[in-house]
Amino acid sequence: MEEPVNRNLVKASPLEHRNERRIRVDLPADSSHTDRIKAIPGRKWSKTHRCWHVPYTKEAFAQLRESFPGLQIATAGPEVGPQSKRSPEAKAAAAPSDPPAPKGEVPTEPRSPAAGNGVTVTVLPNRRMQLRFPFHPAHIRKVKSIPYYFWDAGLRLWTLPYSGAVVEELREYFGGYGLQLSLTKEETMPGKPSPAAKPKPAKAKPCPQDYLDKLTLKGYSPSTVRQYGSLFRDFVNHFPDREPDTLDEADIKAYMLHLIDDYDISASHQNSAVNAIKFYYEKVLHRPRTVYHLERPRKAQTLPEVLSEEEVTRIMRSVVNLKHKCILLLIYSAGLRAGELINLRVADVDSGRKVLNIRAGKGKKDRVTLLSEKILIYLREYYRAYRAKDWLFEGQDGEAYSYGSAQKVFRRACDAAGIKKKVSLHTLRHSFATHLLEQGADLRYIQALLGHHSSKTTEIYTHITRKGMEKIKSPLDNLEI
Repeated sequence: MEEPVNRNLVKASPLEHRNERRIRVDLPADSSHTDRIKAIPGRKWSKTHRCWHVPYTKEAFAQLRESFPGLQIATAGPEVGPQSKRSPEAKAAAAPSDPPAPKGEVPTEPRSPAAGNGVTVTVLPNRRMQLRFPFHPAHIRKVKSIPYYFWDAGLRLWTLPYSGAVVEELREYFGGYGLQLSLTKEETMPGKPSPAAKPKPAKAKPCPQDYLDKLTLKGYSPSTVRQYGSLFRDFVNHFPDREPDTLDEADIKAYMLHLIDDYDISASHQNSAVNAIKFYYEKVLHRPRTVYHLERPRKAQTLPEVLSEEEVTRIMRSVVNLKHKCILLLIYSAGLRAGELINLRVADVDSGRKVLNIRAGKGKKDRVTLLSEKILIYLREYYRAYRAKDWLFEGQDGEAYSYGSAQKVFRRACDAAGIKKKVSLHTLRHSFATHLLEQGADLRYIQALLGHHSSKTTEIYTHITRKGMEKIKSPLDNLEI
């Protein structure tokens, strides 16, 4: 006779979700259980698996045991669905001898390596280092947190800039997982002297707090604070034995040449790095501009990728989920930036005047843009189904929808529609402007709808529109060949 199933048990089992190892938590229908799982940092609800899941860490597992004393650990944790496939990077980094977790146990951290299964770092003559380690999503995230990481698809390994600070940071990190780091150096390339060894500080220096505080006080967006902070931290750590206020114009120029020569950074990246460095000396230290005057690289005059009306139609038709469809339709119909979309509130939709109010867009500017009759029909249906309270598009726990989620919605729609162009969510905004211009809209109105400060920014669309080109005949068509 079968033993009755206890439906009040809380069960934990391993779960591979979106190429990340997680702990799946199956809860009985009880609001008190839901409140407890929400108290665990990093917890998420999966609509695909219809369950909660938490980070695959010792801390999260300990919190689960504490929150649910009767926690039952599954004897065979499901590695569910196609998400369990590893990425090429993951397969390359995985050690073949890495043993699986024993049944009945939810691992709390990567297992200790067998002999020869530690972390090896090979320092190259070009001041880069190759990194080999057993696969674990947490290790991949750690590598990606270090500036200027690179995945070498040919050698199937990660490379990082070499410095004593980075090596010590990796040694400390992997040591926490019981993995020993061994360091080797390749011989110098023929005809080149060995580079002088840099001092090895115990840990990379953080970005100065007064720098971050000044950015925040001046009202810079969180993304700009993160970007500038990261760029200036790289600059500070390039001179490990000096304080940033002792550096002069020659040091700054030498650093920029180092970025260009060693990492071949783009003109856009160069400009961002210059701006981040200038901000410190100009706004934080209040130095005169002559001290840090720098040559600016000319930005390449590239034209944005644009979708045809037929391609936009295919993308929109490929989306089944009502919320996802409304997100993409609204961006295209109103020419929104992704950040403007996720910051929309229900009150910003003015159906009476048929306009959409954009609050504190780029440059902290408000503006109004179009509210299409068709999108209004979809939005009303969406509101009846989802009952959004504050944010027009809500994510988990009632917070604003995330940029990453919106980008994934667009990528999946493009894949389903068979779009081969290299496009992003911002391409819908470019397509909005181009299609308006091709329909005969005045450039000044398009500038106002897009929220461009300068008409020169809007004029780029005149270079990609087909308007008038259909009347021009190629000289080849006149030849009898």
